[in-house]
Amino acid sequence: MAYDRELADRLRAELAADPRVTEQAMFGGLAFLVDGAMVVAVSGRGGLMVRCDPARATELVAADGVDRMVMRGRELDGWLLVDPGVLDDDAALRSWVAVGQAATAGVRDD
Repeated sequence: MAYDRELADRLRAELAADPRVTEQAMFGGLAFLVDGAMVVAVSGRGGLMVRCDPARATELVAADGVDRMVMRGRELDGWLLVDPGVLDDDAALRSWVAVGQAATAGVRDD
């Protein structure tokens, strides 16, 4: 399954003002990185992968359409999968991007 290009375009628009943002194809989707740290990714399986503070994961998955990210049968600590159905307005998308940005402040993935 190809990633949702419309969601990718919305993320591009949301992050356009930040010159530190780069894009990278990964996991069958498209990741958005800030200073090399992945913040969010449009999943190739549908939805939005969002990095989060692991201490907030239980609180964040209480929201409708949000689950812990599972890859190859195991949960990824500090990663969520947000259903595209709860991202239909820009304010919702912006709030999830902010979660990812907060989790990556001062972090580099390389």
